[in-house]
Amino acid sequence: MGTVLAQNAKGLAEKIRAIMPGFALCLVIGLAAAFVSEHYGGPVILYALLMGMALNYLSSDGKCAAGIQFSAKTVLRFGIALLGARITVEQLLSLGLTPIVLVLVAVPATIGFGYLLGRKLGLKPANAILTGSSVGICGASAAIAVSAVLPQDKESEKNLLFTVVTVTALSTVAMILYPFIVSLFNFSPEASGVFLGATIHDVAQVVGAGYLISDEVGDIATFTKLLRVAMLVPVVLVIAIISARYLRGEFVEPKKGAVLPLFLVGFVLIVLLNSFGVIPKPVAGLIVETSRWCLVLAMVALGMKSSFKELAAVGWRPLALMVSETLFIAMLVSVSLWVIGY
Repeated sequence: MGTVLAQNAKGLAEKIRAIMPGFALCLVIGLAAAFVSEHYGGPVILYALLMGMALNYLSSDGKCAAGIQFSAKTVLRFGIALLGARITVEQLLSLGLTPIVLVLVAVPATIGFGYLLGRKLGLKPANAILTGSSVGICGASAAIAVSAVLPQDKESEKNLLFTVVTVTALSTVAMILYPFIVSLFNFSPEASGVFLGATIHDVAQVVGAGYLISDEVGDIATFTKLLRVAMLVPVVLVIAIISARYLRGEFVEPKKGAVLPLFLVGFVLIVLLNSFGVIPKPVAGLIVETSRWCLVLAMVALGMKSSFKELAAVGWRPLALMVSETLFIAMLVSVSLWVIGY
């Protein structure tokens, strides 16, 4: 018994030693990305990705490879699970019926639109679902979560990086442009908040656009966006079930074993614990901050595993698809709000 424990402890120590150089490197670059974001503005996730890509040659370094791989997968999934501390069931129910129904329609409609248009453009189903999910749900975070359950091939990481960069850029453009749109069309504060929360991709940009107009609009936009974030659970679950029968775009026999990813189970559990007040607010804030740093480190690692040349080789079709998806969800939400007179 003692010998087995000693061997396990030795093996764990060896794994930690192998991981630490690459993990520490990702942490240092993540800190640099956070510094640039805090002092000069802009999304830290995007800075982390670009800085990682600039140092992609380090991923082939034997000393750093294990830690970079650990950050790109294990740290990534851990960070996704911790995202559950951002929302509670009470927050979602406080939105009322109209935003809930609107989001329940807009999210799957955007993913479906992306899938159909992606096929017309000759893209793989997995790539079309990835872009549709990122635009429909919550930008980079959704792209990361959905990518974790999609079929993997040699282009998967490249497609994820392209999606994260593009959805972040589109979200930033929307943050600047959409407040002028709601003002131009004289949306009510309620409609303005729902529109911004239901159409802008990333949470940070939703908050920025909403509070740029007023505190009331900012609150409604944030809560509406949290409802879209909550859609991450059922969407990833459905995609995971479908992916269990997919292999490089072809239907095959279902894979054996659990279909539900552990990080998704963790996400749901944390949401429930947070909803019932089990997690104190200071602890919930710490969990959210830890989640943010996990995603930053993961983006650094994913950037290191790719390059600008590989990203440019993706071509114009995925970009056209994501722009089309962005326009689709904006038009769908605005027309829906006009029809119901919200």
